[in-house]
Amino acid sequence: MNMLLALAAVTAASHAVVPPSPLFGTWAVDVTRLPMPPEARPKSVTFTFSDAGAGKWTTHVDIYGGDGSERHMVATNGLDGTPGPITGDQTEADTVAAKLPAPNVMVMQLAKSGISASTRVYTVAPDGKTMIETAAYFGPDGKPLLRTNYFSRIK
Repeated sequence: MNMLLALAAVTAASHAVVPPSPLFGTWAVDVTRLPMPPEARPKSVTFTFSDAGAGKWTTHVDIYGGDGSERHMVATNGLDGTPGPITGDQTEADTVAAKLPAPNVMVMQLAKSGISASTRVYTVAPDGKTMIETAAYFGPDGKPLLRTNYFSRIK
């Protein structure tokens, strides 16, 4: 009988509804807090994380420059660390791998032509209204750098 109860519990757990990640939605970067001169800042930057089904996510990044330029990137990949392609603008990266160590945290590794471009850690605040991105990368002099970007949920 205990075996039947254990089997029933495992079956129920495998069919449990997993709540959507607090990362899902559209996020706007607070461009006033970007670590660059105001004249060099983009007009707006938005990220949208959405469920693509089959255990995959889609990430859309839209950057509108102050000069009228536009950059758009899209990636659909699993959250098991398997690399996948980035389509659209590939100025910064052409490949991404991601994992969710916690429901409100995503770790993303970006690469360009097979070389590490940056590591990004996205953390959603407990209230679900703000998100912080910590970006780790190497500067032109080869020294490691960390940058923090601040996001607000817009959807």
